[in-house]
Amino acid sequence: MVKLTIDGKEVVVPEGTNVIEAARRLGIEVPHYCYHPGLSIAGQCRLCMVELGSNPRPQIACNIQVAEGMVVRTETPQVLETRRSIMEFHLINHPLDCPVCDQAGECWLQIYYMKHGLYEPRMMDEKVHKPKAVPLGPHVILDAERCILCSRCVRFCDEVTGTGELGIFQRGDQSEIGLFPGKELSNPYSANVIDICPVGALTDRDFRFAVRVWYLETARSVCPGCSRGCNIDVHYNVRRPHHNEGRRVARLKPRFNAEVNRWWICDAGRYGGKFVDDPSRLGSPARGRGEAAQEVGWEEMIPEIAGQLRRYRPEEVGVLASPKMANEELFLLKRLVDRLGWRHVDFSVPPKQPGDEDGILIRADKNPNTRGAELIGLAPRAGGPGTHAGYPRESAGAPGMLTAARERRIKCLWVFHHDLLASAWPEEEVREAFRALDCLIFQGSNRNGITPAAHYVLPSATWVERDGTFTNFEGRLQRFWKAVEPLGLSLADWEIIGRISEALGMGPAPSRAEECFKALAVALPAFAGLSYRELKDTGTLVGQ
Repeated sequence: MVKLTIDGKEVVVPEGTNVIEAARRLGIEVPHYCYHPGLSIAGQCRLCMVELGSNPRPQIACNIQVAEGMVVRTETPQVLETRRSIMEFHLINHPLDCPVCDQAGECWLQIYYMKHGLYEPRMMDEKVHKPKAVPLGPHVILDAERCILCSRCVRFCDEVTGTGELGIFQRGDQSEIGLFPGKELSNPYSANVIDICPVGALTDRDFRFAVRVWYLETARSVCPGCSRGCNIDVHYNVRRPHHNEGRRVARLKPRFNAEVNRWWICDAGRYGGKFVDDPSRLGSPARGRGEAAQEVGWEEMIPEIAGQLRRYRPEEVGVLASPKMANEELFLLKRLVDRLGWRHVDFSVPPKQPGDEDGILIRADKNPNTRGAELIGLAPRAGGPGTHAGYPRESAGAPGMLTAARERRIKCLWVFHHDLLASAWPEEEVREAFRALDCLIFQGSNRNGITPAAHYVLPSATWVERDGTFTNFEGRLQRFWKAVEPLGLSLADWEIIGRISEALGMGPAPSRAEECFKALAVALPAFAGLSYRELKDTGTLVGQ
């Protein structure tokens, strides 16, 4: 450890820390553009100037590592004048298009100009003009006039993805970011260059001109796109609260977690939340198949579902849970299954095509809570018949349930979120099972291949419309927070299961997701002693 003094305050930091990060420990911001903690040091923007000891010349803080007894000054008259001059240099050719720039409101040129600029402009010549609105790939668009050549995007493609699509071309004031010949910015993490661009040079084609950032609120969350469980921020539009007025969820952004995804997120996860406001969303409970389906209220639907479930013997009911459900919801379902002695329970459905995977973040398992479902115990025991959770278990898993349905041994099947017609199983066998069932209940957020065949459809809230937790493939338990209200009459899965359980005489339904988690933490050793408060923002490992 190294002790140094910054602006008269002592701080102790690990050896090898640079001055920018050391100052951050004290709450002191050293302004910078090109420096990013996840990338190599470039030292190009020269904005992070500080004074060191008795050295008469300011030096860049990003490329200076701390030393024992070092004295750093970040607010001297010489430093402030140097910053002002560098801000003037960066803005010499910058276009005055803030009113139409998507970065307005979160642009570090704007922020730092107000803090460190405020100079009288001296540039009287025509600004250098460069290409504007140039698509670099499916997600990113370039405005070269706004670029300050910090090289963050170039270093990201070289060092993080290793794909090397971008470079800096030409010289002097003609220099600009661009693609190498024959290249396209289409790697699986391409949109991260938008996040790390400190100005409005790289913008999101999906978000472009959609909404001003000052109309957006933020909720912390976890990406549901795969078992990695990347930490994200959900930016939602407070001016468009209703589905028919446009997208409520404007964009998803990565949130730093050193143990999971660091600063990054894949493009599939970033753009995978559009189902939240998709026209396929289920808005009301419905009974009846196909065109004969009729929308009903929950007051009528809950007793009817409970009555249907009472009609069948335990061995005649199958439950196909989903690893897209939260731990709280899987636990309530498990408790219901145990108390009623249902024998056919599983959560795993093979996808039609195996998922892609890489060595950075992306996992082949495209479900956020497979590990949680395993820890809670919703999978049948391997090897066929046996004892599980105190009662006989005859199911060989989801394939066995479909076989039993076709043979009319299972008469009622409750499916959560899965589209079995889009699975690896033969479509005709799945349809035959549906036709043979007396009662098919589908519970999910969006219409799919199952909904026309279901006797009952129960609309679920999406992950941004409820509170809960996921457990990623490493066993890290992480919270996500409600951002927007559920669409239409949809309810969180825990609320639907709780109401049905209450109607079946299993005790009062929980009123909050936190109640479910408290019961989970008491009942299951893997989660013992945990609470929402202890999980904080970054989660904790369980089941080790």
